Amino acid sequence: MASTRIFSMFNRNMSVRESFHESKYYLFSLMTWIPAVIFFNGNVGEVTWINGPSMYPYLNTSYNEDLKKDVCWISKWNPTRNLERGMLVSFQSPTNPEKLAVKRVIALEGDTVYTRAPCPIPTVQVPVNHVWVEGDNRDRSQDSNSYGPLPKNLIQGKLTYVLWPWKSSGPINWAQFKGKTRVLRGRRQDAPNWD
Repeated sequence: MASTRIFSMFNRNMSVRESFHESKYYLFSLMTWIPAVIFFNGNVGEVTWINGPSMYPYLNTSYNEDLKKDVCWISKWNPTRNLERGMLVSFQSPTNPEKLAVKRVIALEGDTVYTRAPCPIPTVQVPVNHVWVEGDNRDRSQDSNSYGPLPKNLIQGKLTYVLWPWKSSGPINWAQFKGKTRVLRGRRQDAPNWD
């Protein structure tokens, strides 16, 4: 019975041969867009769903109430250029490379960070080509306090817009961020070199 419905669409003033050629054309047209979409997602930007409690309450504001996830735009165009304290970045997690993590940049090269548990040392000076990242929910975040300064080459993009939910949609105002972690600002020239 289902097969008669499928074949009935071919019988509408069109032979099987004509419908086959037309479907090949549409399939070929669709396949030509696949490389463009892959290039766009890898180099320009992509939409991503933020889940988990590590960025609560800035992202996933309803984390404790329901299972809805925030939808954000990640800009991948020059992701490590002009990084500043307070920016939200996405990167491959050093502890689980298959997982994409989102954290806030707390310190840049040359800055000295007063760490918290589980970091075994009380202060860390961020080395060259590294940043210190932390989640906004300090109690439920696996961040640089767990795996140390993050190499810049792991950063894949910067979060620039919240697309969903509507009540918090708009550009991410990272410049207004006031962190709880104590950071002594330093200069890149004074940063240790980990070669």
